[in-house]
Amino acid sequence: MKSHVLGITGWKNSGKTTLTERLVAEMVRRGWRVSTVKHAHHDFDVDKDGTDSFRHRKAGATEVAIVSDRRWALMHELRGEQEPALETVLARLAPADLVIVEGYKRESHRKIEVRRLDARDRAPLSDSDPGIIAIASDHAVEGSNLPVFDLDDIGAISDFVEATIGLRPKSTK
Repeated sequence: MKSHVLGITGWKNSGKTTLTERLVAEMVRRGWRVSTVKHAHHDFDVDKDGTDSFRHRKAGATEVAIVSDRRWALMHELRGEQEPALETVLARLAPADLVIVEGYKRESHRKIEVRRLDARDRAPLSDSDPGIIAIASDHAVEGSNLPVFDLDDIGAISDFVEATIGLRPKSTK
């Protein structure tokens, strides 16, 4: 099973994470198996100083897996390697109906551009990115040939996602 990939892109403070979170919740409610990939532009950490996994990683382990009866996580320390391409990361994920990718502005996958008046930058990304297939905005968008959705209309955005990537709607109970 090959996962369908859809990106959520936009400038800082445009609402990417909120839209991703709400879209994941709605697609899961509709019965789809959804995974996410989040691109970070800074030095981030998922475990805390003093934990066993942190100590393993700091000691030099390239990969550290943490496993319990509720979840597991795999951390890979690059140790001077280049950041992996999105395709490399996607290949490591378990199959899903939909993988929502937050960030990765420069990759060629299909994306929804998020626009908010409070964003750090309001320059349209769709003008220079043919991968952008729709816009979700908290304000009127003029002059676009793309479908434009109200940022809060998660139902309509989800319907569009299902139709665009070829997921046949599941009946909900």
